[in-house]
Amino acid sequence: MRSLQIRDMPEDVYEALSHRAQNEHRSLAQQAIVELRQMPELLAQERRQKALERLRERIAKEGARPLPLDPAVLVRKDRER
Repeated sequence: MRSLQIRDMPEDVYEALSHRAQNEHRSLAQQAIVELRQMPELLAQERRQKALERLRERIAKEGARPLPLDPAVLVRKDRER
């Protein structure tokens, strides 16, 4: 697992992170990981992964369904809008 060392952290940032870690009964490193996991990029990636998993499960259960229209027709209609 990778590690991260932060130097010259502003005092107010350190104190806020430390306070949150103490309130949640976590180490400073654990709290930093929890908060970094809340980054929008990571949350969006997690949502995409869950959606793909649900789709895979549905296909495994029900089988793949044919598209209602030819993809080329759909693209053409979209371009004409």
